[in-house]
Amino acid sequence: MAGKFEVYEDASGKFRFRLKAGNGEVVATGQAYTTREGAVKGTQAVQRAADGASVVDADS
Repeated sequence: MAGKFEVYEDASGKFRFRLKAGNGEVVATGQAYTTREGAVKGTQAVQRAADGASVVDADS
């Protein structure tokens, strides 16, 4: 099963997203947005940025 983004309203009334793997485990979370639309755009930005992204060692 493919992963999915979930957009939700947090306890403070802000909108966030989380990326869940196919097994349901949360593998990434997004910052707080003032609108649901902003959170959806955040998921789209992550999808664009991740396409072809490389893995680097941050300690190097």
